[in-house]
Amino acid sequence: MPTTIQIQDRTLEILRKLKYETNSSSYDETIKKLAISSGKKESLAGYLGRKPAKFIMKDLRDKNDRV
Repeated sequence: MPTTIQIQDRTLEILRKLKYETNSSSYDETIKKLAISSGKKESLAGYLGRKPAKFIMKDLRDKNDRV
């Protein structure tokens, strides 16, 4: 069921740009893609692999920096 919503001109410009960038066929599809992608949380878990903390922290600080 189609619905009409009121948006400002600037919002329409942004929506048109996003429609083009996401290669969407309609504004509805664009909004759905944005809603789905905003729900995904990017995690950095596992980014450093299984390296030991001692290796990761190596050379992070000089001995002279310690208090």
